[in-house]
Amino acid sequence: MEKVGDNITVDAVITWVDGQDKLHQEKINKYVMDKQRINSTGFKTRYNQVNEIEFSVKSILKYAKFVRNIFIVTDNQVPDFLKDKEKAKRDFPNVFVIDHKIIFEGYQQYLPTFNCLPIESLLYKIPGLSEHFLYLNDDFFLFREAKLTDFFIEKKPVIRGVWTSFYENIWYKKTQRKLYKILGKEGKNNSYGFKKGQQTIAKILGFKKYVRLDHTIAPLKKSTYEKFYNEFPELLERNIKHRFRHPEQYTNQSLANHLEIKNNTFFLKNDYQLVYFQNYKKPLFWIKYRLKKANQNNQLFLCMQSLDQCPEDKLTYIKKWLVKKYD
Repeated sequence: MEKVGDNITVDAVITWVDGQDKLHQEKINKYVMDKQRINSTGFKTRYNQVNEIEFSVKSILKYAKFVRNIFIVTDNQVPDFLKDKEKAKRDFPNVFVIDHKIIFEGYQQYLPTFNCLPIESLLYKIPGLSEHFLYLNDDFFLFREAKLTDFFIEKKPVIRGVWTSFYENIWYKKTQRKLYKILGKEGKNNSYGFKKGQQTIAKILGFKKYVRLDHTIAPLKKSTYEKFYNEFPELLERNIKHRFRHPEQYTNQSLANHLEIKNNTFFLKNDYQLVYFQNYKKPLFWIKYRLKKANQNNQLFLCMQSLDQCPEDKLTYIKKWLVKKYD
C-alpha cells in the first residue's frame, strides 16, 4: 500500500521491555555479577516501564496517519494493551510484536541481550519492514499532527540535529576529563553515553564534527543499513556482541544519519521541536506549565524519560493527561 506525497510506504518501529516481569528479572540476574547494580535506580530505569508504550503507539495512530504498520520489538513479552488478542486485532490491526529471536537470526549467540544498542542495530531485519521507517523508544510521543515531510522529503530522511564539536575539542570537557583523572574517576570517561555513542560512529566514518541528535523520532532507511553492514560486518558485530552497554558501542541512528550526510541524501533541520522531561522532582505546576507551553509553541515531539521514577501524584496526573491526549 503506497502513500501519498513522496509516494513511499512508511512503517514505525518501537523497542520495548517490561523490566518488572519476573521472567525477565530471572534472565537478567544470570548475567549480572554485581547484584547491587541490579537494585540501583540508574540500572532499573533502563528496563522498568509504566505502560507508556500504549500511548506511544496511540500517538502514532492519531497523529501520523501516513504510517502503515507499527512493529514493537521485544524479548518474548507483550504489552498489556495487546494481551487481549481479540481486542488487539480489532483496535490495533496494524500493530505487530516482533521477538528478538527474529531479528537476531544468525546472531543468536548474542541473546539474550539487555542492551538497546544491539537491538537498534538489527531493526532493519524485521520481516516486511518498509524501506523508509520511523524509529522511536517507548517513551517517545508525537505531540501533534505530523506530515510525511516532517520525516522524509524527496524520499530522503529529515535529520534533526546541530553540528557539534567532539568532546576532546570542547574546553570544559577536556577540563572535566583531567579532573576525573585527578579524582580517580576515570571510569566516568570510559562508559557509553548517548552523545558519546554518536561521536564514536562519526569519527569512524571520518567526520571532524558530528550532527548531535536528541530524543526525537528518527526517520531511517533500511537499505542504508543493509549496504553498510554488508560491507562492514565487523562494525555490526562490534555493536551487537555486548549484552550490556559498552564504551566501544555507537548510536545506531547516528550511523544512519552520518551515512546519509556522506551520500548527500538528507535534509538537515536545526529545530528539534522537542518537549523533554527527565526530572520529576520539580513541582506539579511546572509539568503542567511545560505541557501547556509546548502546545502553544508548535512542538512536534514529546519524550517522558524515566517515568518509572516519577512520584505517584505526578505520575497520576501525567497518565490522565496521556489518556485525554491520545484516547
